[in-house]
Amino acid sequence: MDGKGVPACAKCPVKDKICIVEGGKGPKSCPTKNYEKTIEKAMKEYEKPQVREFARMASIQEAECYVNRHIQPYVLHPVKPRIQEICEFAKKMGYRKIGVAFCAGLPSEAETLTRILEAQGFEVVSVVCKVGGTPKEAIGIREEEKIWIGQFESMCSPIIQATILNEEKTDFNILVGLCVGHDSLFFKYSDALTTILVAKDRVLGHNPVAALYTAGTYYARMLRPGIDGTDDVE
Repeated sequence: MDGKGVPACAKCPVKDKICIVEGGKGPKSCPTKNYEKTIEKAMKEYEKPQVREFARMASIQEAECYVNRHIQPYVLHPVKPRIQEICEFAKKMGYRKIGVAFCAGLPSEAETLTRILEAQGFEVVSVVCKVGGTPKEAIGIREEEKIWIGQFESMCSPIIQATILNEEKTDFNILVGLCVGHDSLFFKYSDALTTILVAKDRVLGHNPVAALYTAGTYYARMLRPGIDGTDDVE
């Protein structure tokens, strides 16, 4: 890999990419070309029966989200929202008990999700992020670092959420709006594999990709160095 650069797939200039098109090409930094041994080693993980079946069902679910695939030349025609995908995938895997780890700011969404899951025959265990009612001071938060300065404020505890769902032996977990970083801790401590239904974005109605779509206009400031998160809003 010396002199070939680190992987930069997000900046790949090749039209017929080697990772997508049979006989395609890749740039100097292409990991498909430069990481052959790593890829070979990683592929051995798919030889594990449980991993292979999970990956196989995920791929089948991906294809089933499009209709009229038999018509050639094919034009993509997606038909299923993510919540439907999750339910169908969980059934494919034979899962019965689903864990829902949700943000205290999205109780309505979590309740609706639970009703949908139960309607589809799943047992649901849901745990809110504030579970435990532990004050933020427990992790060293100072008064001026709180949202509600001068008041009691319980911390979000994704580790407790994950631990409770582990004890309940959930087959599969769904995240609903956990904060940046909190979601990372949940992934780290959850025994069951986890998917995300809602990625929190307080400003964009939990549609974070909207900022990417408007990075050339309304969110152009995000492409400037030095942003500190406050934007000097008064």
